Amino acid sequence: MAAPTFDTVFAVMRAAASGDLEARVPLPTELELDLEDSATKVAITLNLLLDDLAFRSKERARFEERLRQAQKMEAVGSLAGGIAHDFNNMLSVIIGYTDLARTALEPDDPIRADLEEVMTAAERAKKLTSQLLTFSRKQVLKAQVLDLNHVLRGMHGMLEPLLGGNVELGLSLTEPLSAIKADQGQLEQVILNLAVNARDSMPNGGKLTLETASVELDAGYAASHPGVVPGRYVLFAVTDTGIGMERAVLERIFEPFFTTKREGKGTGFGLATVFGIVRQSGGHIAVYSEPDHGTTFKTYFPETSEAPGAREVVLERKVTGGAETVLLVEDLDSVRALSQAVLARRGYHVLTASGGEEALRVAEQHPGTIHLLVTDVVMPRMTGPELAARLAALRPSMKILFTSGYTDGAVVEHGLLPAAAEFLQKPVAPDVLLERIRKILGSP
Repeated sequence: MAAPTFDTVFAVMRAAASGDLEARVPLPTELELDLEDSATKVAITLNLLLDDLAFRSKERARFEERLRQAQKMEAVGSLAGGIAHDFNNMLSVIIGYTDLARTALEPDDPIRADLEEVMTAAERAKKLTSQLLTFSRKQVLKAQVLDLNHVLRGMHGMLEPLLGGNVELGLSLTEPLSAIKADQGQLEQVILNLAVNARDSMPNGGKLTLETASVELDAGYAASHPGVVPGRYVLFAVTDTGIGMERAVLERIFEPFFTTKREGKGTGFGLATVFGIVRQSGGHIAVYSEPDHGTTFKTYFPETSEAPGAREVVLERKVTGGAETVLLVEDLDSVRALSQAVLARRGYHVLTASGGEEALRVAEQHPGTIHLLVTDVVMPRMTGPELAARLAALRPSMKILFTSGYTDGAVVEHGLLPAAAEFLQKPVAPDVLLERIRKILGSP
């Protein structure tokens, strides 16, 4: 092949200027290459420049695609959180009045069985909204310092029968492993959901490997993965030898209600729940898959220098009432009426208000002690935390309980609630509300 001419070089330059970054100047073989020829030098330089521009263009396109995907997930999450918030308020009324009606009937009353069915359906709906809140990262998590290896070993006995006899379960755990800070119940949900998803991708059997490691995600990785903060992480990887996924499926894999299973065999919430838990725990999740070549899910949880502690043990308590005065602030009439009925039936003196300004007037006009403020977090014109702060000046001894269908990102992540605030997630069953109030106020 002859040495390139300047006409050839200029032709490629014009093509590149018009957007064709794949254009290149043909060059002779190494043996025929004349590095002293001016046109050849320019051609080599131009080809190197075009190689670099093409690489950068592809990297930029990949980053823009990841950014679009991240923005889409944020938008879907906001919508899901809003729906769950409103639905939780309706569920509070359904569960509350059903429980009141059920407890008023004799055990052998046939209507009681009908109400039990209503309560069962409401509890299923409650679980659905909880998954929506988890996906949208508006669920309240009880973070504690954990050893991921210890959690995995504790679940090993449960996972094996769940996977079935035709799936081999392997553990590849790095020792020692740094601790992480997460909600143990939610972390176990991540492990369970990923394991079940892997099992379903291996209908004819295969191997599932659970792996842990300490890794560092550097600035380069963070720059190409929106939302990732550089630093030290604990990696939890789940790898299967299943059927794998195509790119179109990978792009939607974490969306709620999206599932590749046939109708009636999946809700599409398993991986959406995983996504929400990992992101709300400050982590990152990535998936790698090819059709017929299996799948690997990699979840990254930030390391912590704190030492792991024991899991909190919740003791069953007897639900009792009291005679204290409670100021109940709730902007939804149905929820407010239900809570008032529940408290009044247990002996409490209940003052009610539909918003912050009305609550301030009620508190100023009430001559006696107000022992407890029960207020929704998100209300028009004045939020629950703002109301609590203003009432603290009037009644410094009054205790406070916040409730909400969800706690939005600003409240949870930016500390709008007081550090030691008592909080209840809606929907709240009557017994749960009574138990928490009695715990806050102390023994009657």
